[in-house]
Amino acid sequence: MPQALTVAPERRLQQISHARSAMLGEGRSPADMLSAPWIERSWQRCLSRGQQPEQDIAFEVISAHAARRSEEAHIGLLQAARPVLEKLGRAIADTRYFAILTNAQGVVVDVSGPIDRSDRRAALITRIGTDLSEPTVGTTAIGAALAELQPVWLHRGEHFFSTTSVYSCAGAPLFGPDGRCVGMLDLTGIETVERSELKHLAAQSARHIENALLLGQPHRLLVRLNWPGHALGFDADGLVCLDGDGWLVGANQTARQMVPQLASPEHVAVHAGDVFGMPYELLFDAARRQNPVIEVPLWSGLRLNALPTARADAVTLIDSGAATPGSENVALKDLETALIRKAVADARGNVAQAARALGISRATVYRKIYNGKRH
Repeated sequence: MPQALTVAPERRLQQISHARSAMLGEGRSPADMLSAPWIERSWQRCLSRGQQPEQDIAFEVISAHAARRSEEAHIGLLQAARPVLEKLGRAIADTRYFAILTNAQGVVVDVSGPIDRSDRRAALITRIGTDLSEPTVGTTAIGAALAELQPVWLHRGEHFFSTTSVYSCAGAPLFGPDGRCVGMLDLTGIETVERSELKHLAAQSARHIENALLLGQPHRLLVRLNWPGHALGFDADGLVCLDGDGWLVGANQTARQMVPQLASPEHVAVHAGDVFGMPYELLFDAARRQNPVIEVPLWSGLRLNALPTARADAVTLIDSGAATPGSENVALKDLETALIRKAVADARGNVAQAARALGISRATVYRKIYNGKRH
């Protein structure tokens, strides 16, 4: 189907209506009539649960006790999101759209924007504690973003239930510092003009919230990453946070896309030495320089530009050398391993060449690097 912005509003609604008739009435695939294939997948899941488009749905609210527990469990998410939600409220003030923040189960934890509380359709879905998950309210941007783990947009009848066909909404998942989904951000309008560009706004705002979540983690060093030729210090950066020993305490989604080792589904502990083909101490050293940008090799042979920045409360420690890597308190075996890693990096991953340069066997290189990994 053509992109929504290229189709006249009346024609767009006709296509959606034909898609509903094809699949929900006749059992035929409506893939060529919908704006995205995931909508059909969501409709199929609703049908498999025995749900019917015309049935009444209840916008259920979790108990007060469960709501309090949810607020306590998501205090970090709320703190990271509220400044972003305030800015969102200003951005969409004249569009008749508003913002909804949910947890990973699709339960509302916060809202923002021009919400008309006199409109029951708005009031029902903006109550804190309302369950807006797919099993409860069918196909929506909320359920889809959490199921697909990608930004989505859907308009009016692309929702499964007729009751929810008054809404148009964009959604984007939110990922925590460990890479797990922690919730989603939704922008919803009621019987208003379709604005599919809000999918971009939702995704961009979600990245702001994710970065705030990451920077809220205790860490010693923030490393901004980007490909050579791209400026550092902007929203497009990959972000990695390290503790004082070089262990990763978190990364944003951009960094996980740049560096496959950060996207490990096992969520095992990752050391900077497993990510960068150089001694991690050099990142701390660079943070002390007037121009801290350095080029860092990856074990894949690719290279990134990095901008290391010491956390404000760690600057004194770094300047004094106390509890800081790269000083005399680094164990001899760690220095040895760091030098071997650097030799391999300089050889662009060629272990045999690195071994010859160091005057040791390839077996020794492998043993020092791989047996010495800490997980």
